[in-house]
Amino acid sequence: MALSGRTAAAALAAVLLVLAFRTTAALVIIDALLLAAVIADLILAAPVRRLTVTRAGDTRVRLGERATVTTTVVNHGRRTLRGQVRAAWPPSARAAPPRTSVVITATSQGSVTTVLDPERRGDISSDTVTIRSFGPLGLAARQRSLKSLHTVRALPPFRSRKHLPGKLAQLRELDGQHRAVRPGQGSEFDSLREYVTGDDVRSVDWRSTARRGDVLVRTWRPERDRRIVFVLDTGRTSAGRVGGYPRLDTAMDAVQLLTALAVQAGDRVDLIAVDQRIRARVLAPPRTAALAAVTDAMAPLDPELTEADGRLLASSVLAHARRRCLVVLLTDLNPSVTPLPELRALAARHELLVGAVADPRTEELAAGRGEADRVYAAAAATRAQAERIELAATLTRVGVTVVEGPPGKLPPALADAYLSLKAAGRL
Repeated sequence: MALSGRTAAAALAAVLLVLAFRTTAALVIIDALLLAAVIADLILAAPVRRLTVTRAGDTRVRLGERATVTTTVVNHGRRTLRGQVRAAWPPSARAAPPRTSVVITATSQGSVTTVLDPERRGDISSDTVTIRSFGPLGLAARQRSLKSLHTVRALPPFRSRKHLPGKLAQLRELDGQHRAVRPGQGSEFDSLREYVTGDDVRSVDWRSTARRGDVLVRTWRPERDRRIVFVLDTGRTSAGRVGGYPRLDTAMDAVQLLTALAVQAGDRVDLIAVDQRIRARVLAPPRTAALAAVTDAMAPLDPELTEADGRLLASSVLAHARRRCLVVLLTDLNPSVTPLPELRALAARHELLVGAVADPRTEELAAGRGEADRVYAAAAATRAQAERIELAATLTRVGVTVVEGPPGKLPPALADAYLSLKAAGRL
């Protein structure tokens, strides 16, 4: 049972009447009338035990967009239901309206639409629908909560989508060029050319050399069907906020842009998210569904307040990718947590591209002068910058391509690095 605001208003009016008469008889009579009205309202309200609920609607929505969920209430009883329907969504779903008034005649059904505007990534679930059935006076209601599970997955936003048309234009221009890469690269024969100093002697075409009298070597077209393995570091450093967004969210944005670009380039994509254990894995999804599969797998990920296990990170990639491929690692350039030995092992077997979010605030602090606290902050920021530069240089020396940038610039910078690798024939 539930009482409405009308009951409170009627009780207040009853108090005023009792104060006006100032007699015990008036108190008893007025309270009895109010109680009788509440009981009569409950008796005349449509029974809630003969109601059933079903829900349907969106199951996926990107942050910044809205999802619609429809709740259908079927009244199997013989009385008209006049009441309210409320779905138990968590506050982060920002469901509107929170409750809806309905009038459903006997043996019929009615629908209620709820709009969700989630503010956090992940799965948002509502497993109960509460229905109140009011009597004709609207003083009291019968109430029942019915089980009806509906889950909406809030996907990470794709903020870098605006860069995709430009990157696709660069890709089409790249594909339209006739490039002869170094001998031995690729698997599809392209042409013959004269030998120059530095060419691999294993690429010499001896039959053509004998016919022409000049030393000729075979060139190959770069493979189009290459594999890209995205590795998300979900350790504690990914929780740091830069530019108002966690590093992990910026990494997800970059993965979406690169996935959309790689699919158009004809490459296959995989995803591994790891810290102390593997949090998510997407292996060889169909190209037409690759972006959706990767985005869906990243949605429920949250940073773990532990260091990422470098050995697990490297072993999971090496065990999965037997042939040489491009590994894109989204992590933080932090000397205290970056697993240098494991990254060297990956760079020896694969083409390794490391993307890291740079914090513009560090440059601002490094430029600070004047008061003592600003000088100390500048010294700390300068030391942090020097450590990151030294770490990036160390990685570059072992063959790793390092890309660092603020949240808004990192995804397109990684896309440019990917296109540069393809243009150089390294993919």
